[in-house]
Amino acid sequence: MDNIRKFIAAVSLIILSAAAVKGQDRYAIHYKFKPQATYTLDDPSTFLSEKALDRRERNQVALDSTDLPVAQKYIDAVRDIVINIQYNSKWMNASIVVATDEQIAAIKQLSFVKEDGIELVAKGFYTDNKTPGTNILNYPVNIRILSKTKDEEDYAFQNNLLGMPDMHAEGLTGKGVTIAVFDGGFLNTDKIEGMKHLFDNNQIIATRDFVTPWSENVFRTETHGTAALSLIAANDVNTLVAGAYDANYVLCITEDVASEYRIEEYNWVRAAEYADSLGVDIINSSLGYVSFTDPSMNYEKSDLDGKTAVITQGAFMAGERGILVVNSAGNEGSNTATTISAPADAEGILAVGAVSKDLTKSSFSSVGPTADGRIKPDVVALGRGVRLWQGSNSTSTASGTSFSAPQIAALAAGLWQGRPEWTKDQLIHYILQSSSQHKDPDDQLGYGIPDFELAYYGEILDVVGQPENTTTKIYPNPSDGTELFIQFGNKKECDFTLINKNGQIINQNTLTRTSNEEPYELEINAVHSGLYVVQLQEGVNLERHKVIIQ
Repeated sequence: MDNIRKFIAAVSLIILSAAAVKGQDRYAIHYKFKPQATYTLDDPSTFLSEKALDRRERNQVALDSTDLPVAQKYIDAVRDIVINIQYNSKWMNASIVVATDEQIAAIKQLSFVKEDGIELVAKGFYTDNKTPGTNILNYPVNIRILSKTKDEEDYAFQNNLLGMPDMHAEGLTGKGVTIAVFDGGFLNTDKIEGMKHLFDNNQIIATRDFVTPWSENVFRTETHGTAALSLIAANDVNTLVAGAYDANYVLCITEDVASEYRIEEYNWVRAAEYADSLGVDIINSSLGYVSFTDPSMNYEKSDLDGKTAVITQGAFMAGERGILVVNSAGNEGSNTATTISAPADAEGILAVGAVSKDLTKSSFSSVGPTADGRIKPDVVALGRGVRLWQGSNSTSTASGTSFSAPQIAALAAGLWQGRPEWTKDQLIHYILQSSSQHKDPDDQLGYGIPDFELAYYGEILDVVGQPENTTTKIYPNPSDGTELFIQFGNKKECDFTLINKNGQIINQNTLTRTSNEEPYELEINAVHSGLYVVQLQEGVNLERHKVIIQ
C-alpha cells in the first residue's frame, strides 16, 4: 500500500491508540489438531458450496483436513478466556483473538494449543462500539496519490496491449466466472456510472469486511479497491470498458488502511477461505506485505521463498484448490534484486508487474527472483497512466502494479469463460506461453505481456505445432519517418497496426510481399515523430514491437 498514505494513517493510529487499555492486542492462536463432532470430509456440502466442489473436481483436487472448520470445542474454550474472537481460519487452524497479556498466559496452558503457536499479529483492536476497547475506526480515508490526466484520454492502449478487443469480439466478457477482489475498501463503487450494471444485474454476489467483521458495508474507507475493481468490471463505452464486465464478484476488505500489521495477512487468508467456500474462480489482490508498523514483524528477502509468509501460504493453498490468484508484484522498484512483496512470491499464482506505454518496465515495478530462485513477476501489463474509476464523477489515471494486476485478472476471466475445461494450471500455462518474452523470461518482466489470441488458441497450437520460427526485424529503428522494412513470419501477407503512445490506431492495413524471404516495405510519410507500437499478426502469431520515428 502507498507509503505516504500509510504514514499519515499510522500517525492517526498512534494518537487514537493512546487511550488503549494496556496489553489488549490481537493474536493468532494456532491449534495442534482439528477434531470434528459435526463436519466430515465424506459430506463436504455442509461447509463448501456446490460451485466450490465443482472447481475441485475440475482441477482434480482432493479434500483434506485443512478444508474442515476449526474444532468448535477449541473455539468455545478460547472464547471463555479472551475478550473476543475476531474470526477463525480453517487453513491456518487458528483463531484471531483480542486478549490481554494475562489471558494469553492462560491460553498457553491449554493442551490443544501449539507450542510457540501464539503470535502477536496487531497492537490494539477495533470495537463495534458495544464492547470495551480502543475504537480506532476514525482513520483518514482516500490518502492515495493518483496522477490525473485529461479526461479525454481513452482506455484503448491498455486494452489493446492484452488483446481485450479480440476477446470481446469472441463474446468473452467473463460471464459465468466469479472473481473475488481483496482490498482496503470500495468507496464510490455504488455511485459510479461505469459500474452501475454490477448492481442492476446482481453481479456482486457477496461482500465481507474482515478488518471490522461486524460491518456490513464495504463501499467505504477508500477508493483503491474501487480502482482495481473498475479495471476488471467497468462497462461504459464513454469512460472505460474493462475485460470482464459480465463476471460475478465477491468484494472483501482485508487491508487495514490505518496501520500495517500481520493481521492483514490473516485477514487475506480468511477472505480466501470465504471465497473458496463460495466457489470463486479468480482472486484479484492488489496488496503486498514486507514491512510493518511493528518492525519486529518485517520479512527479510530470504523469507520471500514461497513458503514463509502467512499470506503466501494462503495464496498457495488457494491455488492448490484450483483458484487463480492474481496479485500485484509490488511498487518497490528494482535498485536491488528481489523487491517483490508477499504473496507475489507464492508458487502457482500470477504475480503481475508493470510496464509503461513505451513497453519498458515501469521504474516502480518490483522485481524478482524469489528467495528460492524462481522468476517473478510472472507477467506484466500497463501500470503507468492506467485509465480507471475511483471518484464518482469521472475517470482518471493512476500508476502502480495495483492497477496492472486487475487487467490480467480480467483477461484470465475471459479466457476461462471460453475454455471452461482448463484447469487453473493450464490457464496459467497458456497465459505465460502467450506472453511477449516467453522464450526468454527474466526477473524484470517475467514472461512479458500476455496476449488473448495467443493464449486462447494456445491449446490448438500445442496440437498442430507452431510455424518455423523466424527472427522479427523492423528497421531502420529509429526511423527517419519515410519507410519501414519489416521481416516477420513465414507467409506472404500479414496484418499491420501502428499504435501511438496514447493507444490510438494510426495506421492499419494488410502488408504483402512476393516472397517470405523478403521484408515487407511500408511507407510512413504522414506519421508524426514519436514512440509507436507496431503490431504484426500472421494467423494466430501476433507480436508487438516499439518503434521510434524521428
